[in-house]
Amino acid sequence: MALLAHRLWELKERAGDPSFAEMSSRLGAAASKSSLAAAARGRTLPTWETTWEFVRVLAVDRLGQDERETEREWRSYWEQAGTQGPPASPAAESEPTQTGPARTGTVAEPAEGGLAEGGSVADGPAPAARPLRIRIGRPVVLGVLSAVLAGGAGALVAAFSPFGGEKAPDKAVPHESPAWTAQSSDDSVFEGDVTYPDGSTVRRKAHFTKVWRIRNAGTVPWEGRYLTRINSTPCRAPERIAIEPTAPGRTTDIAVRVRAAAGPARCKIFWKMTSEDGTPLFPAKKPIFLDVSVQ
Repeated sequence: MALLAHRLWELKERAGDPSFAEMSSRLGAAASKSSLAAAARGRTLPTWETTWEFVRVLAVDRLGQDERETEREWRSYWEQAGTQGPPASPAAESEPTQTGPARTGTVAEPAEGGLAEGGSVADGPAPAARPLRIRIGRPVVLGVLSAVLAGGAGALVAAFSPFGGEKAPDKAVPHESPAWTAQSSDDSVFEGDVTYPDGSTVRRKAHFTKVWRIRNAGTVPWEGRYLTRINSTPCRAPERIAIEPTAPGRTTDIAVRVRAAAGPARCKIFWKMTSEDGTPLFPAKKPIFLDVSVQ
């Protein structure tokens, strides 16, 4: 992972060292600035999608490298990083806060959480209490953290549960609050190119109108929204395009007037939906773009 992060930093420097916020907005990476920054830190292996968006906007869009060759090369780097385990670190020791004898018929509860409550054990005299030393290596900690990220708070309880894989009493597992899983009601779906599909050819200095069709797939009416350009090319296009008010479930066509370059060129222009004050919307979605060749 460290080698992959080093390569990402080198690529970023070769491409002019743009900020992560710039990569996520103006350059059109379909990943948040925090995800891009985490990929370059090398503490965890980023997803292939985040890695590719990091590489694509720099190596392909900014440096002009071949997209297929670049994707093949970096996919190999990413897969190699995935076969490497986390770096070894000295084991840490921790002492439990309670060393006294357990109460007969119940599981002793530590001073700070981690064990489920109310689990029963066999009746009978409790064995003499002995200090417990637990050695926790980094792989175990990383495994527990991964389980928590994948399964939420219930996974943390299960990881340290005294029931040995058996189901704990219902009251021992906290229910997840609906507020934690609520999905945004604001959403959009790209329906397609109405005019000048990707790869179209236009004449030098020609004026043409590109049209996209998108749908309001959420429950929030669209008011005061725009498509804002996030990069520059030899072709000329407006910085911002107004989007007509669109009710939930309805589609809208967005048109932009473009002037082709004066000489042979490839024009790939990206736009992202923003609010009236310029705040980016749907940061996880890929930008809408125009891709034509000028001959």
